[in-house]
Order: sequence, then structure tokens, then C-alpha cells
Amino acid sequence: MSASTDPYARIFLLSHMRAYTSLAGHILGSHPQINGYYEMHLGYEEPAALDRQLAAFRHDEVLKPGSRYLFDKLLHNDYALKPERLGLADIKILLALAEPAHTIRSIVHLFRQKPDPDLYASPVAAANYYVERVRALAEFCRTTDWPYSYFDAELLQRAPEQLLPRLTGWLALDSPLSERYEVFSQTGKPRRGDTSVRVRSGSIDQTRTDYSHVVIPEEALSLAQTAYRECRARIIARAADSATL
Repeated sequence: MSASTDPYARIFLLSHMRAYTSLAGHILGSHPQINGYYEMHLGYEEPAALDRQLAAFRHDEVLKPGSRYLFDKLLHNDYALKPERLGLADIKILLALAEPAHTIRSIVHLFRQKPDPDLYASPVAAANYYVERVRALAEFCRTTDWPYSYFDAELLQRAPEQLLPRLTGWLALDSPLSERYEVFSQTGKPRRGDTSVRVRSGSIDQTRTDYSHVVIPEEALSLAQTAYRECRARIIARAADSATL
């Protein structure tokens, strides 16, 4: 199927690791109008990327009858989104940031569980990833003419009753997004997002995990906090819609 005959509009969530994006994807992907819920590890810089996305999704899942959207999330600078190059008029962009201290500790905790040593098991490396990603997201917002909706990622867990109606409206869905969600074939699988037991619960767990045992060097944390504060302000300033704590 070529991009020109591809009937699906797109939803892209631009964020970073450990920003409740698996939860966001499952809530969105459980809506009858939306296909997709996991990270596809694709870049979107030309129309053929839409073909690749559709083919990859159909390899794992069945498209919902009467559905409107295909969803993907981009969490790494390796995967760029250039909406103006895709030749598709109906693209909805969501953008979310989470505050750095908890996020960086969560990244480190996650990657320390892996059997093989990983770069992001280092607090400094995890903080560097966070800074580089947040800056890249701010640069995307500075340079794109495409409208986007920003939300503080923590709202998904702390105040979904505030956030979900906002997202429902931004996406022009014909029924509300729900705090309860489906568990899919790729839920919890490696490279598909959150692999914890929590994501399999089918509902929002509002318990905040304690990662205080992970120590971030003061200088690295300070740089991340500055990047978050400055980039978040710039992103919100250019957003067509925003929901903040």
C-alpha cells in the first residue's frame, strides 16, 4: 500500500525514556479509532516511512475496523520526525516531558536490571541522554510549523482525569479516552516499551516508584534540571495546546 492510498492519519508522541510513554501508548491504543501502542523504532522523514510503519504494525497486529489513526512514539534522537515531508495532512503531534531526577533514576534502575552491562546503567550517561533528548525536542518545536500539544508526563499518573479529556479533544476522537486499557500482544516485550508487571495491569497505577537508591552526581543532575526548565518553557511557549502540573 502506498502512502498516497494509506487511509490512516498519524499520531506521534515525542518524548524520552521513562516518561510514562508505555502507559500513554496503551491508553491511546485502546481507543477504537487508534491502532498502535508501542515504540516502533522508526524515523519519519519521507513518505515511504509511513509504508514501513503500516507494514510493521500489520506484522504484529490487526487494524481495527473503522479506525482512523496509526500511533507511534519517538523517544530517541536516532529517530527523527519531519512531518512536513510526509505528504500527509492529518498528523497529530503530542509532546511530553518528565522532570529529570526521577526520570534519570528510573532509566538507571531499568538498565541495571539487564543481564549485560548497558551504557544507561550509568547515572551520568543516563543524564546525558536526558539532556540531549530534551534539547532535541525543544529544537524540533522551535523549527516545526506543525502544531503540537504538550503535556507534563506526570499528569498521566497523577491527574489522568485532567489530561485525558484534553487529549481526547486534541485528537478529535469520537469517544473519550479511558483510564483503563487493553493488554496487547506486544505488551511488556523487550524493545516494545515498559517490561514491568505494572504495564500489564490494564489500569493506571498511581503508586510512585521509589528510585532514591540511585545516586546522580550533583553536576549531572544540575545540568539536566537546567535543560528541563529551559526547554520545557520554550516548548510550552510554542505549543498550540498544553496541560501542565
